[in-house]
Amino acid sequence: MRVPLLLALVLVAACSPKVQPPDPESLKPTWLKTTPYQDGYYTGIGHSVKTGNNNYIQSAKKSALDDLVQEIRVNISSTSILSQLETNQKLSEQYQQTIQTTAADEIEEFELVDAWEDNANYWVYYRLSIARYRQIKEEQRRTATTLAVDFFLKARAAQKAGENMMAVTYYFQSLRSVEKYLGEAITVNVENKDMLLVNEAYTSIQGILDKIALKTDPSHIALNRRISQDSPTSTAFVTYKEKNKPVANVPLHASFEKGSGDVFPTYKSDDAGKAKILMNKIGSRELEQTVAVKVDINSLAGSGLSPLYSLLISTFNVPTAQIALQVHRPLVFITSTEKSFGFDKTNAQITNKLKNLLANNGFEFTDEKNRAELWFDVKADSEKGSITGSIYVTYLTGVIRVATMKDGKEIYATTLDRVKGYGLDYDKSSVDAYNKAMETLEKERMTEMLETVLQ
Repeated sequence: MRVPLLLALVLVAACSPKVQPPDPESLKPTWLKTTPYQDGYYTGIGHSVKTGNNNYIQSAKKSALDDLVQEIRVNISSTSILSQLETNQKLSEQYQQTIQTTAADEIEEFELVDAWEDNANYWVYYRLSIARYRQIKEEQRRTATTLAVDFFLKARAAQKAGENMMAVTYYFQSLRSVEKYLGEAITVNVENKDMLLVNEAYTSIQGILDKIALKTDPSHIALNRRISQDSPTSTAFVTYKEKNKPVANVPLHASFEKGSGDVFPTYKSDDAGKAKILMNKIGSRELEQTVAVKVDINSLAGSGLSPLYSLLISTFNVPTAQIALQVHRPLVFITSTEKSFGFDKTNAQITNKLKNLLANNGFEFTDEKNRAELWFDVKADSEKGSITGSIYVTYLTGVIRVATMKDGKEIYATTLDRVKGYGLDYDKSSVDAYNKAMETLEKERMTEMLETVLQ
């Protein structure tokens, strides 16, 4: 009886339908299958992969808030400063980008609606009340506006007292207080007058800048590229246009506008409205170069500027003056003795290479020693080394010295010490050594030589 019963059980089991595992997609909540929409709310879905060593919950939360922020639209008022200054959309685009970049870190009172996960992934669903978000932002805007008005009033007081530079600083602090609202038309009542606060602060700054004149004396300088030989100086003068009265404590910035070199960048006008501009080095071989001196608007605006604020500051028209430089190239006299195994070479390879490099860096040459400013002397010789099989080895030793013709003082010297060359005979290995010496001169010694000689 047992065998037929066992057989019957087996037959029943074989005929039973198989239980199918559930489809993973069917287990997911509706908000993962279709983008959720809730009237009166911003919504955001975040996702993170479980890697075993990451905080996937926090990562998914950040992803959800970033997604939520994408729904927040930034409108720029037609009467805002951004709209008034707009010429190429850069300000508006930067403003919108800034608002959305910072919003995810600043939004408050968002809610977790749901979360779902499987073995490898984690999803989270957040929402934010549109009405509450706008209420919070309006409260923040009022606080910022109150601070901006306070700075604006201090600016007006400073301006009335004749402290224009202090007034500019306060106006900038006013603008900075409402930086996040530059796209809005912030209307306030100041001194019984309704005004657009940001626009008025901006216009006031530009108005003060327009009253300032900046000039340099001398405005044209002829100098040698070896700038230390001439010790050129120019003085910047800052005055008010109408009264020609000097303006003290005006920050200035100097830089090469054409050409290149080292010029001390930052200055502040003294009580006489003066600042001496210091040029330390001419880096370009151009014969005509220009140094621009400008009122340093960034210094007036303050440190730690955001990209949007920096872009706004760049729209101001600032007083500017130029120093035109007529650069004379140093005149060089060259002597050389290049040998191969003690015999004079027919081709002065290192000397020719040196002349080529100097010419490319803005030097000129003369055959008259008494006319030269610099004397370059090149000495080089090769000596025979070992023979290994069919390979011949040669060693080259060279010295390059530079002296000033005015006083005969040596200002630079470098040695090319035992540069090894290879060839199928000694002549070829000597040529190889000279080629390697020229490569060393160009790649390793020339920059150092130029920096020293052009001091």
